[in-house]
Amino acid sequence: MIAHTSYAVEPWCLRERGLHLDVLPQSESVFALANGHVGWRGNLDEGEPHGLPGSYLGGVHELHPLPYAEAGYGYPESGQTVINVTNGKIIRLLVDDEPFDLRYGRLRSHERVLDLRTGLLRRTCEWTSPAGSTVRVRSTRLVSFTQRAIAAIAYEVEAVGCEVRIVTQSELVANEQLPERKGDPRTAVALQSPLEPEEHFADGHRLRLVHRTRRSGLRVGAAADHVITGPEPTTTRAESRDDVARLTVTSVLKPGQSLRMEKLVSHGWSGTRSLPAVSDQVDAALAAAAHGGWPGLVDEQRAYLDAFWARSDVEVDGDEEIQQAVRFGLFHVLQAGARAEQRAIPAKGLTGSGYDGHAFWDTETFVLPLLTCTSPGAVAEALRWRQNTLPAARERAVQLGLRGAAFPWRTIEGSEGSAYWPAGTAAFHVNADIADAAVRYTAATGDTAFERDTAVELLVETARLWRSLGHHDPHGAFHINGVTGPDEYSAVADDNTYTNLMARANLRAAADVVERHPRRAAELGADTEESAAWRDAADAMHIPYNHDLRVHEQHAGFTRCQRWDFANTRPDQYPLMLHFPYFDLYRKQVVKQADLVLAMYKCGDFFDEEHTARNFAYYEPLTVRDSSLSACCQAVMAVAAGHLSLAYDYLTEAALMDLGDLEHNTRDGLHIASLAGTWMALVAGFGGMRHHGDFPEFTPRLPERLSRLAFHLELLGSRLRVEIRPRTATYTLLDGGPLTVRHYQEPFTLDGEKPRAFDIPAPRPRPAPEQPPHRGPMHPRGSRS
Repeated sequence: MIAHTSYAVEPWCLRERGLHLDVLPQSESVFALANGHVGWRGNLDEGEPHGLPGSYLGGVHELHPLPYAEAGYGYPESGQTVINVTNGKIIRLLVDDEPFDLRYGRLRSHERVLDLRTGLLRRTCEWTSPAGSTVRVRSTRLVSFTQRAIAAIAYEVEAVGCEVRIVTQSELVANEQLPERKGDPRTAVALQSPLEPEEHFADGHRLRLVHRTRRSGLRVGAAADHVITGPEPTTTRAESRDDVARLTVTSVLKPGQSLRMEKLVSHGWSGTRSLPAVSDQVDAALAAAAHGGWPGLVDEQRAYLDAFWARSDVEVDGDEEIQQAVRFGLFHVLQAGARAEQRAIPAKGLTGSGYDGHAFWDTETFVLPLLTCTSPGAVAEALRWRQNTLPAARERAVQLGLRGAAFPWRTIEGSEGSAYWPAGTAAFHVNADIADAAVRYTAATGDTAFERDTAVELLVETARLWRSLGHHDPHGAFHINGVTGPDEYSAVADDNTYTNLMARANLRAAADVVERHPRRAAELGADTEESAAWRDAADAMHIPYNHDLRVHEQHAGFTRCQRWDFANTRPDQYPLMLHFPYFDLYRKQVVKQADLVLAMYKCGDFFDEEHTARNFAYYEPLTVRDSSLSACCQAVMAVAAGHLSLAYDYLTEAALMDLGDLEHNTRDGLHIASLAGTWMALVAGFGGMRHHGDFPEFTPRLPERLSRLAFHLELLGSRLRVEIRPRTATYTLLDGGPLTVRHYQEPFTLDGEKPRAFDIPAPRPRPAPEQPPHRGPMHPRGSRS
């Protein structure tokens, strides 16, 4: 999209000039507003034209059956899918009895601006109706970070040139008609009118609807209140029925006169509360928002974001697109998790219905590391959601004949939602990803209360799974067989290196927290004997290695498999899983996404510099990146392997995944993990940030295209600024301290008195690795090198 002529590159906003229906669905995703609880796609205020209407509440879903051609023990019985809840965005407009529809008449101008500093989406347009009446429309929209249940719109219509009769219809609409959904017909049925009406209300300027989902039994409420300003006489009428509540406002505007509507919308849901309770809930949230009104919400939003950018901003000199993209990514990751509050953070956030609204391991591996250093409170809440789903994870482990907890591959409410068991059931690494996120959060924040109350339980139950899933061979080595690692083109393999290394760290961390919190461990039935068994398994963990090639294997025997025939694979046959049987992919050397390379990033203390370089060179020609999760990982490790130019190309691919619509599916929602990966590529890649021991460490290096990189981090209650130039890195403690960090393994302490500057050593030159044919890094316009 950023390559489209209507989109400008600016450091602090995303601006669209003109209205281009060919990219309307994509624009609805990139202009989406959310706070982790409420999500509004960037649909036009009038509701039509649209690509995909979308109003979402974190955790609200519908169930649908998962039938199988052949029954099998342990198969999930029910799938979950996010639903489009009551839409409070709609404000329809009639100009002299003609609908304000931008497909008709003459659109003189149209501009939308997403301001990343204020959190506001502004729209201005001028339109002449087919009958010749001209109006100017200005709207501003927000989803509040400070008032979790609230979204709001200020909508203003001005007469231009002649007197016009204006009618606005502000609505709450449930069970909107959605575009026909291709693919699984079971999901389509679940999405068709999923809300059963329970209450409708309209009085004065107040509206309310309450519904309940048909299968999942969730009660969903929405309410709206309005402040109307216009010339006399301006009249209003409120009405409601099962699926629509409407406030109609009528006025006659002379040239230069305006009609303004400030609309506050509250959202709420519950799986347990009664109809009166949910109705009262949304009314109360509306009353709280009305106390400060629209101006108060705007001021609160700016203050919240001022604080966020002060602790989170990333400054990039030398590439304006990357500068815009990293701030765009930071903003949307914040929107995905800021107020999720013990609900899942989906792979698409609340920007679209892609992946059925499911959360995956993406959250813990890509999203939470960013939030840990910028908005740590959101991380604690996300991990408490995992803790709340432990009963389902324990039940799943029992079903699979295992101890501890088996967390789901994909889910909304905690139960496994994947019908494809090689990628779902066998992808046990999600357990270690959750444990890793808990350990890193505690290390970065020093939050001992969280460690005691939440992390201990997560670590103990995940460690139990690894100990029961794996086994010691006759020589004492510990193996974990029959698993699927991050690379979904290598399923049900033995000793996946990523899985084994992450499980090893999980087991050791669990043993450590049992020692630090013996009382809490005792409540969970964990004792020193059990933790000793965890340490034994971790110390004996088998990591497959090819001594002839001197590289680590992605899984046992991987390097002995036949290589994929890249030379005879056409460019239009990617992604491979849509053109070749999984059976063929599983037995060949071809990598969908970074796996062993990701292990080198997450478990970097296991790999020395030479093995990092050799492993990267070996796996680079095999990795086709049929996943948006890969480019950012390859960027990080390309820097570590000394390939700065290649790392920059992968950074560009990750950064522009959605702004460039590189995978042609941004219409379904944003790739939140890739947006977080942009930060990861800059901070962990070119900034070289790692946190393997007691202190964070930095090994910064800049590519030729960038002249300066600066970023801010929150660590142990302190605010750190790191500024990197081609030959020097400067570390400044802005708040808190003292703070000990390392620069190229050399520790030093910042106490806030003055910055510390250090030289950056030149990277060791190495031969540039090759990529598979037709699968070089993607450029902004969608081409590959």
